[in-house]
Amino acid sequence: MAKKQKKIDLDNLTPEEEMKLEIAEEIGVYDKVLAEGWRSLSAKESGRMGGLIAKRKKMQESGLGEEFNQNK
Repeated sequence: MAKKQKKIDLDNLTPEEEMKLEIAEEIGVYDKVLAEGWRSLSAKESGRMGGLIAKRKKMQESGLGEEFNQNK
């Protein structure tokens, strides 16, 4: 039995969800995620997302997140 996927509400995103979608856009899976949901990602894509999320969170905690966002 498959679980019903909830739609991604782009108007009511938490900061973490915004970051996830930003990273998805960077690695080229944004359209796939919007169309088919997070479960549509391959293991490789999910791993890449997880690694980048962890890296971004670590940078934010150490204060480097501000510099990262300004250099974009």
